[in-house]
Amino acid sequence: MKIYGVVTGDIKNFTRLSDQKRGKLVSDTEQLLRSMVKQPLDAAIFRGDSYQFIVNDTGEVLDKCIRLICWFRMNSDKDSPSRLGTRLSIGIGEIAYLGKNVLDSDGEAFHFSGRNFDKMDKEEIIRVTTSDEAKTNTYQVILMYINMIVQGWTINQAETIYQLLSIEDSTQDKIAKELKMSQPAIAKSLRAARWKEVEKGISYINRDLNKQYFT
Repeated sequence: MKIYGVVTGDIKNFTRLSDQKRGKLVSDTEQLLRSMVKQPLDAAIFRGDSYQFIVNDTGEVLDKCIRLICWFRMNSDKDSPSRLGTRLSIGIGEIAYLGKNVLDSDGEAFHFSGRNFDKMDKEEIIRVTTSDEAKTNTYQVILMYINMIVQGWTINQAETIYQLLSIEDSTQDKIAKELKMSQPAIAKSLRAARWKEVEKGISYINRDLNKQYFT
């Protein structure tokens, strides 16, 4: 039994961008999504401001979602009161049918992802749904606190965390070099973003998913 993560998301405040900025954001986001999946057709943007992708390794799905949260925050206009954001519904389960692309595919993971996306509150950022209702409820409590922390991230903090999750074998020195900042400034940014707390929550969910499906 192969277990996948399927993510359904949308882009908040997308329509407030100019036509030119919307077009560039869609193109750049599509490129990013395709870099996150095994096959290019495992990711797609549809209706302009919505997207869906398949993650083969469920242990990576939350990190990829955090990267996307940071990505949209980074692409916000610093002078605009309406920051870009995203909502992500993760479904963990089997895939019954892989079609020509992600939008033509079907199965348990798609049902959990799509149906629960429609149930998300406007201010909710991440939701994880599995076949175990009790565990899903536990994840929601953890993610409620992660949502509260993430909502407060600044553009600079989002850039730091994006690099942390993007650079292979990342260290604060590597992030500092990429962002042309000092290592102490990177450490300060991560503390202000309360990254340790977010990381602990993600690690707990990843360990629990591993126990649920792979032991």
